Amino acid sequence: MAEKKNTLRLEFSKGILKDNPLLVLLLGTCPALAVTTTAWNGLGMGLAATFVLVMSNLVISLLRNIIPDRVRIPSYITIIASLVTILQLFLQAYLPDLNNSLGIFIPLITVNCIILGRAEAFASKRPVLVSIADGLGMGIGFAVALFLIGSIREILGSGSFFGYPLSFIGGDNTLQPILIFALPPGGFAIYGLLIAISEKLSNYFYARKPAITMDLKNYPGSILEHHDSEASAEDTIIAAGQLDGAVPVEHSKKENAESEED
Repeated sequence: MAEKKNTLRLEFSKGILKDNPLLVLLLGTCPALAVTTTAWNGLGMGLAATFVLVMSNLVISLLRNIIPDRVRIPSYITIIASLVTILQLFLQAYLPDLNNSLGIFIPLITVNCIILGRAEAFASKRPVLVSIADGLGMGIGFAVALFLIGSIREILGSGSFFGYPLSFIGGDNTLQPILIFALPPGGFAIYGLLIAISEKLSNYFYARKPAITMDLKNYPGSILEHHDSEASAEDTIIAAGQLDGAVPVEHSKKENAESEED
């Protein structure tokens, strides 16, 4: 039971920071830059994507042993499109202003790479509860990232927050809005800044270090150094000869000696 809870907690938490779909995996960048002109738009888009993520993971996990492998992708798209249709009808009925602001990006959730990716890589292979935890964590991480981008852009670019003017921005003796942050270049700048901050936080909390994939003996010219300089030079020459298709010097001498004896 404790192991199951730890698994659910891990799958839920990884999408918020460690594997944040927008700031770490760099997925879903199109809506991140197009609709995050205000905090409300960013939050609304994030919550809409979270709903579809959770429900699609739930349905696909339940049907994972029923859907034939040959038609799994069309099946996933059909399931996601049905959920998006329900979502859009709800927004049109109860939140028409948000629906008009998000526009075409609500239907485009159907082919969002985050949702299709979690369906194919995770929900189709995992139990229901774990799939729900994964969808909820990824959705919240995506929503938080969109909300941060939208909030910063609205505050700096429009001098407001959730549509309410800020007293220290916009007056005669106060700070003036920086209009570039309301435009796509400003969105790119804020997005890049948040990616850098996310990377620093990941390095701090998860102690990420680059993996050692090369060594001087097998890959001459790599950055790793050997303490034995003579052995290093010899190993480098031998390795370089092997990489170039040449015969090592010692091996060549041994073959010559054997041929002379014969």
